[in-house]
Amino acid sequence: MAEVYVFGQLVSAKEFSKRSLFCKWKIHFGHNWRIIEGLIEGQTQVDDPQTQEITYWCHPIDLHLATKGIQGWPKLELQVWNQDSTGRCNIVSYGFVHLPTQAGHHRITCHTWRPIGALSDQIANYFTDEGLKLTNEEIIVTNENRSRLQTQAMGDINLDLYLVLKSFDVYGIET
Repeated sequence: MAEVYVFGQLVSAKEFSKRSLFCKWKIHFGHNWRIIEGLIEGQTQVDDPQTQEITYWCHPIDLHLATKGIQGWPKLELQVWNQDSTGRCNIVSYGFVHLPTQAGHHRITCHTWRPIGALSDQIANYFTDEGLKLTNEEIIVTNENRSRLQTQAMGDINLDLYLVLKSFDVYGIET
């Protein structure tokens, strides 16, 4: 089977209106893929920058996958959360990126968004400071029904990833 090694880090977040942010991440892939080693999901620590507007996580990602074909190429789902002064955690934004199909070093920026809902949801969000949470999180990485969501652009997440592809030519898989 052809293999993909993904390693690097979730570096930082910028242009978010909230502080005390952390990120939950998860790799999604198709049926032709299987995990050889590593974690497919994780969570960063909370960073509360005092003097700058950039949140630094430097959280490692290290994953080894095997595949029979390129269908269902891996995607990285990202969720940015805020921890308030009482310890409550609220969703801030969602985003995803396709992992690159080329071997080598990649600096990736993931633009995130949040659902805004109806006017009553927006008023409730103003007073409670709780973001709307999706009931079906699969909508983040699929195209189904996402176009019907009303959303607002949020900040960006910066990733620094390396990809190593092995035996793709041996199995006749072209990327």
